[in-house]
Amino acid sequence: MGRLKAAIKKEFLQFLRDRMLILLIVWTYTVEVVMCTMALSFEVKNLHMAVYDTDRSQWSQKLVERFTSTEYFTRALYVSSLKEMDGLLDSGQVDMGLVIPPDFSEAVGKGRRGDLQIILSGTNSNTANTARGYAGAIIEGFSRDAALESLRRTGLRAEVPEVEPEVRVWYNPELKFRYFMIVSMIVVAGMMIGMIHPAATMVREKETGTIEQIMLTPLRRHEVILAKLLPTVAISMLSLIPSLLIASGLGLPVKGSIVLFFLASAIFLFTSMGIGVFISTLSKNLQQALLISFFILFPIMFLSGTVVPVESMPLALQYLSYLSPVRYYMEIALGIFLKGIGLGILWPKLLAIFLFGAVIFPLSLLRLKRRMYE
Repeated sequence: MGRLKAAIKKEFLQFLRDRMLILLIVWTYTVEVVMCTMALSFEVKNLHMAVYDTDRSQWSQKLVERFTSTEYFTRALYVSSLKEMDGLLDSGQVDMGLVIPPDFSEAVGKGRRGDLQIILSGTNSNTANTARGYAGAIIEGFSRDAALESLRRTGLRAEVPEVEPEVRVWYNPELKFRYFMIVSMIVVAGMMIGMIHPAATMVREKETGTIEQIMLTPLRRHEVILAKLLPTVAISMLSLIPSLLIASGLGLPVKGSIVLFFLASAIFLFTSMGIGVFISTLSKNLQQALLISFFILFPIMFLSGTVVPVESMPLALQYLSYLSPVRYYMEIALGIFLKGIGLGILWPKLLAIFLFGAVIFPLSLLRLKRRMYE
């Protein structure tokens, strides 16, 4: 134990002297979590629209106000020609164009069908589809209200039968996308540090030539490996604390057990460190280790549901996503933070992560022991 304690102390001292590695870990668990949470969002708001109003009536003005009074369309630029509208769409200054024909108010006032033209910029298909849905809902509401008002003007009592849905959203009633992004970035940070840190520390010994000096010490191979890995465990688990504080500051609800989350993080770290150790056996220098890490990290991350929902992927990739341990960790984190579920429901996912680690970690250690003296 004395030899092991001395080796672990040496690794911690070496880590504290490596300012770039400290900066990388702090940045990943704090600044990157905040930046990605605030910047990355699939919510479509504050769209700009161009309006070519050839009717210029009270009805057309009311229609435009229906758009701009929402949080989805915050700006309406009036143009004098379709060519001007095309220019705004081409330059990206507006996301949608609304063309109101000259007979629009006459048709609406007489209860007839009024035609409108919606022109969307499809350069971003997600934005275009969402804007089309917003526009359709706004126009439908306007059409219903206009029909009722037209009937009232004729002296008729209009009662339109309607179905009023009462929607209840579970787990995230306010539908704030940033809650998902906070959890996603904490999960990604755990994967990145769990892989890169052990790979970097082991390869650095090869690169600087100090691995030969370590081999000449009384330390056994398993003690060298433990000394390299235990600081990674301690650093990664401690780094979760500022991330959780930031998440709490950003309003992320914590409905489940934090203790269970730390347990799941430790099991996941066991798996990601196994991948990091394997990377170290393939690399001769730090640059190679980082390149291989990102080569492995991005496919695992993209197949995990941290960026794109697994359900929206092609069926073949959905099956392939079961080979990503990050998928299970992501589901566990969302279940704990947003759903408040416990071990009784999450144990199959914890078991899946543990089985990944039970396969990857021993194989990586075996390969590392064989290559230590090479």
